[in-house]
Amino acid sequence: MKLKKHHKWVIGGFSTIVIIYMVITAVLLNGIIVKQQINHNELSDRIDNLQADTQNKLNELTKDLMETKNSFMSLDKSLTSELNELKASTSSDFSGVIESAIKSVVTVRTDIGQGTGFIIKEDGYIVTNAHVLSGGRTVYILDYEQTEHITELVGYDLDWDIALLKIEGNYPKLELGNSDNIHVGEKVIAIGNPLGLQFSVSEGIISAVDRIGMNEISGYIQTDAALNPGNSGGPLINTAGEVIGINNFKVGSGESLGFALESNYIKQAVNSIFQEQFEQNLI
Repeated sequence: MKLKKHHKWVIGGFSTIVIIYMVITAVLLNGIIVKQQINHNELSDRIDNLQADTQNKLNELTKDLMETKNSFMSLDKSLTSELNELKASTSSDFSGVIESAIKSVVTVRTDIGQGTGFIIKEDGYIVTNAHVLSGGRTVYILDYEQTEHITELVGYDLDWDIALLKIEGNYPKLELGNSDNIHVGEKVIAIGNPLGLQFSVSEGIISAVDRIGMNEISGYIQTDAALNPGNSGGPLINTAGEVIGINNFKVGSGESLGFALESNYIKQAVNSIFQEQFEQNLI
C-alpha cells in the first residue's frame, strides 16, 4: 500500500526524534566519560601528591628520630662521665680513674736512685722532677708493662725542678688539667713508686693552694695524700683523671704535708724546655 503524505511526515518526524535522542545520549555519555576521566586524573594527582608529601614527612621524621637518638647517645655519654666523676667524688672510688691513669705512669731509675714520671705526649715524652736525675750517670724508664727503655734527656728547668725525657714508641698519655680551677677540699690521688713499691696509689684531699715552695714561688698544691721517697715526679690526679700537679716534696718533720707543683706551671716549664731545642710548644 502506498503511504500517504502525512504518513511520511509522521515516520520522518519519529526517525528524526530517535536520531536526535541518540545524538544527545551519546553527547551526554561522552560528557560523563570525560568528566569521570578528569576526576580520575585529579584523584590520581592527589594520590601522587599525598604519597610524595607522606614520604617527605616520613623522611623528616626519620631524620628527627636519628638526631634525637644521637642527642640521647651524646647525653648518655655525658651523664655516664658525670656519674662516674660524681661516684668518685662522693664514694672515694677512684678505681676507674686509676685503671686508666696508671698506664701512663712510669718508673724513672738512675744508678743511684729512682723516682716517678708520667707520659704527657703519646709519642713518648715524659715529665719528672729534675732532682730525680740529680747525680745519676745513667737513666732508664720502666713502663707499666715492665718494659725497660733507653732514655733521652730533652732538657730540664732547675727553677721549677722539672725534667723532660723521651722514649721511643706510642703510649697512653695523661692530660694536664687547669690548676686555676682546683679547690681546697677536692679529692685527689698520687701515683708513684714510694720506697721502690711500683705503681702505688695514695688518696687525700687538697689542703691548700698557691703555697710557696723551696724556690720561693707560690705555685704549689698542699695535699695530705701520702708522699714518700720515690713519689717525686709522679702525678697528682683529680676525680676527672686530670693531672693537676706533679708531686715534688714533703715536709719530713710533719705528717701529711706533701706538695705538688701546679699543672699550669708544669705546662709552662715543659714548653720552655722544649722551645729551647725545637722553637715551639710541646703541649
